[in-house]
Amino acid sequence: MAKKQFKSESKRLLDLMINSIYTHKEIFLRELISNANDAIDKLYYLSLTDESVDIDKDDLCIRIDADKNSGILRITDNGIGMTKEDLEKNLGTIARSGSYEFKKNSEANEEIDIIGQFGVGFYSAFMVADHIVVNSKAFGSDEAYSWASSGADGYEIMDCDKQTHGTEIIIKLKENTEDEKYDEFVDQFRIYGLVKKYSDYIKYPIKMMMAKTKPAEKEGEKPVEYMEEEILNSMVPIWRKNKSELSDEDYNNFYKEKFFDFTDPVKVIHTSADGAVSYNALMFIPERPSYDYYTKEYKKGLQLYTNGVLIMDKCEDLLPDCFGFVKGLVDSADLSLNISREMLQHDRQLKAIASHLKKKIKTELESMLKKDREAYESFYENFKRPLKFGLYDNYGADKDFLCDLVMFYSSTVEKLATLNEYVERMKEDQQYIYYACGESIEKISKMPQIELMREKGYEILFFTEDVDEFAVKVLAKYNDKEFKSISDSDLNLDNAEVESKDEDKALFELMKEALDGKVVEVKASSKLKSYPVCVSSAGEITIEMEKVLSTMPGNEGVKAQRVLEINTEHSIFAKLKSIKEDKDALAKYTKVLYTCALMTDGVSVDDPTEFTEDLCSLID
Repeated sequence: MAKKQFKSESKRLLDLMINSIYTHKEIFLRELISNANDAIDKLYYLSLTDESVDIDKDDLCIRIDADKNSGILRITDNGIGMTKEDLEKNLGTIARSGSYEFKKNSEANEEIDIIGQFGVGFYSAFMVADHIVVNSKAFGSDEAYSWASSGADGYEIMDCDKQTHGTEIIIKLKENTEDEKYDEFVDQFRIYGLVKKYSDYIKYPIKMMMAKTKPAEKEGEKPVEYMEEEILNSMVPIWRKNKSELSDEDYNNFYKEKFFDFTDPVKVIHTSADGAVSYNALMFIPERPSYDYYTKEYKKGLQLYTNGVLIMDKCEDLLPDCFGFVKGLVDSADLSLNISREMLQHDRQLKAIASHLKKKIKTELESMLKKDREAYESFYENFKRPLKFGLYDNYGADKDFLCDLVMFYSSTVEKLATLNEYVERMKEDQQYIYYACGESIEKISKMPQIELMREKGYEILFFTEDVDEFAVKVLAKYNDKEFKSISDSDLNLDNAEVESKDEDKALFELMKEALDGKVVEVKASSKLKSYPVCVSSAGEITIEMEKVLSTMPGNEGVKAQRVLEINTEHSIFAKLKSIKEDKDALAKYTKVLYTCALMTDGVSVDDPTEFTEDLCSLID
């Protein structure tokens, strides 16, 4: 018979679809298996609504046959099959979907799970095929038909002698080229891997004859090779089972096998929702970060399934950055997918699911914090940075959402504490949440500014990471209590600021001149006890923030407004007053004291040579 042309689109459209819509050629097998699943679903649905349709659900299956010698791949189902008109409508018209029509015309369409609703998945097979034949016989029909095509040049439909209902797709693979290998799709292990990757949870068995080897029974005999039919897919997803059916071991084994980890997760989150949006989700919080978690190559996201078929390996939109360490998957039939099933439209269903999961993860972490503090602290040590960055990121959009999950080392309890725990312990008249920044807990403990604060009984939070101070600057307040760095020039303590005498003010002015613009003020300190000097900051940018910002490109000129504070009760102050009239000596003392104060705060010395010369001349 004469070859027919595709009705709706030209060769250019088919070429574009084959070469552009699908990112990976291997996707074609997923699409054909999904179509076979739909065909079986249709027949099973009819058996539930029509008593004359007598089938045994246990007989329903999908078969794959691969012939390496001929380069032919067969995918067969015993589903509802297609009439000649169905073949014409569904395969002769690009982007028409029989599955979509079936669901739309069914009275109980809300209860039917039909994966393929866009009609072009079948044509993805032309990415790997030179020629495709579709033999199909509709259930209850005495006639069978064959559809054949070599691509965009058209197709033919003719009678065939298929005896059983269902559809058989025969693909003659393209010849290998230097750049593309097509014979991999008739390799049984490759097929097995693709089924496990994309179609493991198709609810009907996917069967294939697999080569097996039986060990030799006697010494000197060769092993016996034989073929055995094997079911490739698991069929029932763990996330669709009731929690009561599953043990910790079930969850842990699934996690380690699915996400290639060697350790059990610290938390399993198995949740589902029905209503405006329906989904099943199974998420895991790892014990420790993956090897690439803190690299640019790491890609967050959850696996996305629709009716058990993998659509995206990592859907980034389902997880916020602050929870990017979470592993897992979501299965939903409510999502709108584009024709490739690879690029997810950012629709309201997806956003609703993402919002639900975000809240659920937080709830589970808060529960761990309250019920298993040790486990939470262990988790927090590994994943504190993304939580802190979450406070700071996007102009603090999630600061209120995350603030109860972050912890800092406390000078009072000498271990990690939440912000809420700090506030509950605050002195009755305390106005601020005090914090100190430094490279380590040990170094912060030795800061000059901390001595008097501790003596007065104020709790101090130790910030040892670059992001800490930026995060609380964005947070600004917690329970109406502002954050205050102990390096701030005005701590507003319960003791009054030290008033400088007129003669001291003159001395401080000379010292400020000697520092030649490096400080905005030299003053008597109210925060020092046994140390002679310290450096504080007068503006929004603290000394610690200056250190961080100065390492970033374009911020080399960012400077804190530094204040040199002098302990007027220390013997060094008497020395300074005694040399007030000797400007050169006063300048050297001032520079040395200022540099020492900076070094105490972990700030690098601008001119080590000058500092060494000044120090040696004072000692000599």
